[in-house]
Amino acid sequence: MRVLFVCSGGMSSSIVVNALKKEAEKEGLEMEVHAIGTGEVSEEMGNGWDICMVAPQIRHRFDSVKKAAEEAGVPCDAIPPQAYTPLGGPALLKKIKEVTA
Repeated sequence: MRVLFVCSGGMSSSIVVNALKKEAEKEGLEMEVHAIGTGEVSEEMGNGWDICMVAPQIRHRFDSVKKAAEEAGVPCDAIPPQAYTPLGGPALLKKIKEVTA
């Protein structure tokens, strides 16, 4: 599964990315995760992502990210604040599974 994270600068998500990858590995899921800033959404959306997840700190930009995702046929949702932590891997993986089901 290919997961695109959108945050303010593409940097703050590294801890969350690692938590998600670790949880996916526990469940035997192969997962590629890439974090980008909001300025890269348009160009990155058409690169074959299975889902786009939007970080809590840019919730105010969710509608524009979701619109770009929908135009590219990519499911998009917001990352719950409780899942955007080093211990949030299980909650985030559950959310991703719900959105892509």
